[in-house]
Amino acid sequence: MLELAAELLPLLESGVPVAAVTVTRVVRSAPRGVGATLAVTADARVIGSISGGCVEGDAVMLGLDALRSGSVRRGRFGFVGPDDAVVAAGLACGGAVEVAAYPIDGDDPRVRAALIDAVAGRESTLDLALDDGIPLRLHRPARPRLIVLGAGEHAAALCRLGAAAGFAVTVCDAWALLVTPERFPEADELVVAPPHEYLASLEAPDDRTAVCVLTHDERLDVPALRAALRLPVGFVGAMGSRATVARRAELLTQAGVTDAELSRLHSPLGLDLGAQTPEETALSVLAEIVAARAGRSAQPLRSGDGPLHTDTTAACALPEPVPAR
Repeated sequence: MLELAAELLPLLESGVPVAAVTVTRVVRSAPRGVGATLAVTADARVIGSISGGCVEGDAVMLGLDALRSGSVRRGRFGFVGPDDAVVAAGLACGGAVEVAAYPIDGDDPRVRAALIDAVAGRESTLDLALDDGIPLRLHRPARPRLIVLGAGEHAAALCRLGAAAGFAVTVCDAWALLVTPERFPEADELVVAPPHEYLASLEAPDDRTAVCVLTHDERLDVPALRAALRLPVGFVGAMGSRATVARRAELLTQAGVTDAELSRLHSPLGLDLGAQTPEETALSVLAEIVAARAGRSAQPLRSGDGPLHTDTTAACALPEPVPAR
């Protein structure tokens, strides 16, 4: 539910009755994991998804039933045997999900506070005491950060795609004429400063922070990269041709960057997608960031044989599996 906070909060504040349908357990594989939520209003307006389309109709009906009855409803979508063996295709990926559908109490200050935190990008946890006696904990980590250094057209495209993918985006450039809300309407933060000075002022950077240097000026990108590579961030990348990358590596070494630090640098930045436009380039950059953060190969899914979905049980917790009823 917390991932839908930006859309849910205005509805609840205006008094619109809303029910949520949350995945509480996954058997085998599902398009979305535990904690994925779909919300529905009394007039069947649907927000979010629990399966990407496979069982949305049934989920909406369950949510409407919870809304009409004012109490929790539970269900299982997909077909599995008593030993969790799939015996028929219920989801496109061959698994099953168990869900809880429940009205959202818009007057509960704890609900509002959790939604407000989620909208602001802060870590948010909500413990719900559902009326069937089985508690539900919803949790959403703070949004990962994407710091874009340089404010050209590639930066604008990366800001748009990064924000759409759920990153809290900061754009920093030394030129005030470039760092404007009109050019970067999706950015959470706009900073006018030399990039290396901004990085030195960062509070609590962590392994969910990605730094992309798009300045195209070695006078700016060398000190910025030297600063970034010494921060405990999860990803540092820099755009440039292979000749630029080689020249930049020499300058970084001369500036005191060690081989170990330099090995962290993703440059040339982006996956080999044959990108031409700023938007295509931004897609290749964001794809590399997501793959690196997840520790995945960035190879076509058809080339592997491992699981497609990682465990997301931290988003939603139950004391034990819930029986279907």
